[in-house]
Amino acid sequence: MSEISGRTVVITGGARGMGRIIALKTARLGGRVVIFDVAAGELEEAVAEIRANGLEAHGYVCDVSDRNEVYHAADEVRAQVGPVDIVVNNAGIISGRRLLDIPDERIEAVFGVNVLALYWTAKAFLPDMIGRNRGHFVTMASAAGLLGVNRQTDYSASKHAAIGFTESLRVELKKAGHTGVKTTIVEPFYVDTGMMAGVRSRFPRLLPILKEDEVAGRVVRAVLRDEPEVSMPFMVGLIPVFRLLPAGLFDQVANFFGVHESMEGFVGRPEA
Repeated sequence: MSEISGRTVVITGGARGMGRIIALKTARLGGRVVIFDVAAGELEEAVAEIRANGLEAHGYVCDVSDRNEVYHAADEVRAQVGPVDIVVNNAGIISGRRLLDIPDERIEAVFGVNVLALYWTAKAFLPDMIGRNRGHFVTMASAAGLLGVNRQTDYSASKHAAIGFTESLRVELKKAGHTGVKTTIVEPFYVDTGMMAGVRSRFPRLLPILKEDEVAGRVVRAVLRDEPEVSMPFMVGLIPVFRLLPAGLFDQVANFFGVHESMEGFVGRPEA
């Protein structure tokens, strides 16, 4: 986009945590912020916080895993706020349990929020972006989308899918000549959100638990700079290089860095 001022920005899962920080940062840059979230009370608080700073914000209660809710909310946004320029797909959930301990319904929920929601927001907002040949579609993926992680058979797989979806979309848009519509994939290590409470890093200097404000700021800069991919911290960007190793050696490297022990203290957010 190269600019946010005067643009309409939809942020899913923007009522709390990192999504809320991204919403506030984009509003401070002059963006018209639109928040989608299922938590009505927190959504109202987030919108009020932004407006208290003299900035523009709108909130819509929306379960992004439900395509009908997304399409309905998108219609309301177009009618009440205007065409959408930037979509930040921030909503996400995790189980943090071993495969056989995850209820079937929870697996479906994780893929609904982390993967299928990307399709629904894309189908809802991309046509207008393509028509204007201007827009930006941001996917909050994860370092877990670059490798499989112990106790993340649902989450890691969903983030692999999110990366694949956004990479394919990027190429599809280019091939169709829609060069003004940009995409960004964000692949952070663990972030200190309530959703990831209890995770740990064996080598915090190399793989620090990232601060919400730091990642949120990096997402905003990526939009301003039209960056197609963001990995945080530097070590995460080396994962594709390590993947060139045979599977057994790659597992040993991941074990050395404590990747597969990182979820042992996970508690997460109770309602997540």
